[in-house]
Formats: sequence, C-alpha cells, structure tokens
Amino acid sequence: KLFFTDYGNSAKVERCDMDGMNRTWIVDSKIEQPTALALDLVNKYVYWLDIYLDSVEVVDYQGRKRHTIIKGRQIRHLCGLAVFENYLYTFNSDNLSIVRINRYNGTDVQSLARLDNAKEIRVYQKRTQTAVRSHACEVDPYGMPGGCSHICLLSSNYKARTCRCRTGFILGSDGRSCK
Repeated sequence: KLFFTDYGNSAKVERCDMDGMNRTWIVDSKIEQPTALALDLVNKYVYWLDIYLDSVEVVDYQGRKRHTIIKGRQIRHLCGLAVFENYLYTFNSDNLSIVRINRYNGTDVQSLARLDNAKEIRVYQKRTQTAVRSHACEVDPYGMPGGCSHICLLSSNYKARTCRCRTGFILGSDGRSCK
C-alpha cells in the first residue's frame, strides 16, 4: 500500500495500491494541513502531523482507532515525522532541534540534538525493514521486472502487478510491453 496526505480542497490522509488503484480516504474530518506521515508497519498504524492544528494524530490502516498523540504550542514548527519503537521523531524548524515524542502518552517530549537545517527525518534500522517475500515484480529470466518492459507496480497484493511505461511511451495490447 501507498499512504499519502493531501490538503488541497479537502484535507485528508489516503491510501491506495502501489499502482494507484483502490484509492481510499482513511481520514477526512477534523484535519486541516497534514504535512508529514509515518507508518508503524508492525502494528499497522498511520501517524500524521497537522501543522495548522498543531497536532500529531494516529489511526489504523482502515481509518479506525483515531486519537491525538499530542496537541498544542509545544509542537509548532515541526516538519517531518518518523516512528521507531516507542517514539515519534520530528524536526523543529524554529529552534533547529530533533524532537522525540512518546507515541503512547505524548507527555514525554525531548529535544535530542540541534541541526543547522533539515526538512525531513528518517529512521534507518534493520528492525524497521520488513522481510521481502517473492512478489509479482521480481525480475524475470530476461531481466524485466514482473515481465514488464519498463515499470512494474505491485497491485492489490504481492502476487498481482500492473505494468506502466515511461513518459512518451504507451502500453501495448499485451499489457507488458511499451511502444
């Protein structure tokens, strides 16, 4: 799945398959400017930062179990969001610090370090990487991902795929080759 935010005409958090199909709104009320998003892959939760409401909230992948982690002035000027173990990590662009927030109670907020300039934050740790099973976009014996001549996108599950073409090409009638 692909998760993303939008705050154009109607602010929302959405999800879809990797090929863009099955687009679903998972949050579309009491939300203004969702700018950062982080996933808890193990427990299947979506966290987002709303810079207009000065809040960090969470829902499950279906948009249920919504609640606010933290809200108020202490989290103004935040950008970027990452989740690892019991904490959310973000960057305060006002005082240039990395901020750690307890994702279960929201009361344990600490500035960890200062950086000159950042707009995003990521956690890279082996335990956050999911194991990869065989999938529909694996390279075939001819070196083509999923049998697609250009781009292979996973579809509704790891066994299904959709082929797409680079700009300037159109997908052939076979659904795999680009012309």
